[in-house]
Order: sequence, then C-alpha cells, then structure tokens
Amino acid sequence: MTPPSPKKTGILVLNFGEPEEPTAEHVVPFLERIFHANASLEDHTTEEERRARSRQLAERRAPGLMAEYEEIGGSPLNEQARAEARGLEAELRRRGYDVKVYSGFQYTTPLVADAVREAQADGVEHLIGLPVYPLCGYSTNVGALNDVQRAIDRLEWSDVTFEGITGWHRHPGYLRMRADTIRRTVEAAGLDLNHPRTRLVFSAHGTPKKYLDAGSGYGRYVDEFCREVADLLGVETFELGFQNHSNRGVEWTQPDVEKVIQTVDADTVVVDPVSFMHEQSETLAELDHDLREDAEKRGLAFHRVPVPHDDPRFPVVLADLMEPFLSGEASPIGFRYGRCRCRPEANTLCLNSLPREEAAPRPEALAPTR
Repeated sequence: MTPPSPKKTGILVLNFGEPEEPTAEHVVPFLERIFHANASLEDHTTEEERRARSRQLAERRAPGLMAEYEEIGGSPLNEQARAEARGLEAELRRRGYDVKVYSGFQYTTPLVADAVREAQADGVEHLIGLPVYPLCGYSTNVGALNDVQRAIDRLEWSDVTFEGITGWHRHPGYLRMRADTIRRTVEAAGLDLNHPRTRLVFSAHGTPKKYLDAGSGYGRYVDEFCREVADLLGVETFELGFQNHSNRGVEWTQPDVEKVIQTVDADTVVVDPVSFMHEQSETLAELDHDLREDAEKRGLAFHRVPVPHDDPRFPVVLADLMEPFLSGEASPIGFRYGRCRCRPEANTLCLNSLPREEAAPRPEALAPTR
C-alpha cells in the first residue's frame, strides 16, 4: 500500500452492471461485452472472429434475458451499486477522509473506462479499485481491475498511482452480516436450520472450469465462505450449488443448483445467493422464479434469503477495506492484506493469500437459530 500523502485520492467501486432498460438496444451490447471479455474460453484466431462470435452469442441470449428483465420489472443492480458507493463515501467522510468515490460498471454505462476518465478529469492522483465481488473470480474481481489498468493505459495517465484489492470475503463484519441475514430470514419463517427436513442451500454464481484450471481460487473461496457462514449459524449440514450459464458449451462449476434442488433430501429449502451483493436477474429471476418453480414442483417449501445490499453495516465493511490504503497503517480491526495470487501484480492485494488465521479474525458465533 502507498504511504499516506497529500495526493488527491479517489476510490473506484467496480460492479458488473445490468441494463436498466429491457430493450435490445441496451441488452445486446451488454451481452456482447460479457461474451467478448470471456472470448478466451473458445479458440479464435483473430479479433474479428472474437467480435463476430460475441455478437452471435449475444443475439441468441438477448430475447430470454429481456424477458427476465420484463418479468422482474427491470434490474435494480445499478441503482443499488450507486447507493453502496454513496454509502462508502459518507462513511469515509465520517472517519475524516476527504475522498471521492466513483462508480463504474464492467458491462453497462458508465463503464469502468468512463469512471477512470472522470477521476482523471477531477485531478485524482491516487486511485484505488474496489470490486464489490466478495469472492474473488477471474472474470469479476480480476477482470474489473484489469479494466481499470487498461483504461489508465489508454489515457496515458502515467502520473497516477493505481492500487486495488480482489477477494475480501474473510472480513469478519461481512461474514457476520451474511450470517445475520440468513438468521433473520429463518426466524421470520419460523424455521430451524438444524431440523432434519430443512436444508440451507447456498447458491453461488458459477464460473467456467477453465478459469479454475488456470489458477483461479474461486471454488476454494466459495467453499470456505459457505462453511464459515454455516459455522456462525451453528449449522452442520448444508448444500452448495452453482448458477451456471452454459452459453458456449464449456464445462462449469458443479453441481448446478437446479440439480441440488432436484435431489435434496428435505421438505424445506432456505436458499442464500452467497456470491451476490445486489439483487439482479440472477436472484430475482433465476432464483425467485425459476428455482422456486423447480422446488415447488417437488413439493418443497422455498425460502430465499435477500441480498443485504442495504444493510447499514455494509458501508462500514467497505470503509474498513479501504482505510489501510488511506491511512498507510494496519487495519484497526485486525485483518492483513497479502499480495493477490489471482492477479499477481505488485499493486493488487487481497485477504485470501495469507493463511486463514493470519488474514483476518473470525467473528464470534451467532446465537443459535430456533
């Protein structure tokens, strides 16, 4: 981390983004950007081939995705992300840091490059990238920081100091916040997660196996996080499934969450969208409609844990993550950054590379659920 200095500092909060209007004009370019960013999953010789294939996949997927957006009344992701950025800025100012927080999206406007350009125009000299993906993945955390670096390079912005973090799911306040959200959902429904006919099901965003084989630790981080959240809840038995999008026919993380619902030995399932920090099409359509329908066809009672995007503790978590970069001092709550292994650049840190007990303190267990 860069020592504290009088340099003007900006924080760039990085998110996936979703179209705010369910029209082909907005959805097709959104999908094209996603497919092009992941073009390495297939073998293409030229950039022209990659562009053409991305367009083909986008046009094929767009009608179904537009129908999902219509079904859920439009995606709230972008506005929730902007609110998180405002909350982070307010919390940092409360702590005495005069820092502007920018919001950029990987696949919708304002794009990451737009936010970087705005920071440059504002005279920022120290830029910190903060992906709001707690569980580090190649196409999310790593990809978002790579987008920032590319934008800086294209602007020839040579006098800015750029730093970033990738995975941060070990933050004790974040772990507790997610466990608390599950506990509140369970208590409101009058359920007991340790009842033999009730099962906690974590639903994580899937990732192509090719990325895991190339060194991404995403699968390990998901496993660790689910186990620690379950431990906080006093739950010994749970299920984990992945929301996979097999548009290219490549191998993805397993098992599919749909398969988990088809085979789980239970009468009631409590589904937590463990990878997500916003409500979006994957939660509001894929879980609330599609997966609920699968569960109810089997006669299962289905309960979905909301994403705690507006929990007042979340801006505190984000500010905790940023404060060591701003103060140049160790974290006041005891976590330690190490150099990221998924993005092995000198300017990229995370909470995943050090041994678990060195990286961050574990939160105390929650009170038992009903």
